[in-house]
Amino acid sequence: MKIPESLAKEGRKKLADYPVEGFVYGSGPQNPAMMLVGEAPGETEIHNGIPFSGRAGKELMKFLEKLGLQREEVYITASVRSRPYRWGEKKERDGTTTKRKYNRPPTAKEIYAHAPLLDYEIDHVNAPVIVTLGNIGLRRLKGKDYKITESHGQLIQGPVLRADPDGYSWTEKEYRVFPTFHPASVFYNRSLQDKINEDVETLRNILAET
Repeated sequence: MKIPESLAKEGRKKLADYPVEGFVYGSGPQNPAMMLVGEAPGETEIHNGIPFSGRAGKELMKFLEKLGLQREEVYITASVRSRPYRWGEKKERDGTTTKRKYNRPPTAKEIYAHAPLLDYEIDHVNAPVIVTLGNIGLRRLKGKDYKITESHGQLIQGPVLRADPDGYSWTEKEYRVFPTFHPASVFYNRSLQDKINEDVETLRNILAET
């Protein structure tokens, strides 16, 4: 399933003046085992166009393997489709410093600009469960009051947020949302791996019942 090109074009246009680069489409079947909603693409993804194909993607593949699933069986997307970046300095081995782009979290305005893209996917992808990866995806769908540290591993059933001209409003339809930690989180806090493993077991049981 792929979003219409006109919608992708509008998404690019809305972020034309923001410090972002590239554009990555969501990827997967229209009737997947589940939908995965991440944060935004990184440097690897904007070059090859494949969501979660970089370092975090390897962790996500381990996550799917524990669930007995392959990439081709799930729909993978993100809250923002372009890579948000900031300029920083990197010290080289010879002692010199060079400027380079570093990933950063997307801003609220960037998330809102690309909200119609995710809305379209949620409307057209028939996923029994939407798995949000990290705080960005969770709050995009369930609001600012949710925190991944408190909500991970729980199945949340109810409406989700969708974009309208004045901000966001709740859908009439209810969805099943399962929050877990972003795959990249283990790079900064290895202790989260145990919690992710527990979430995998809970999610496995949920998927078995669908």
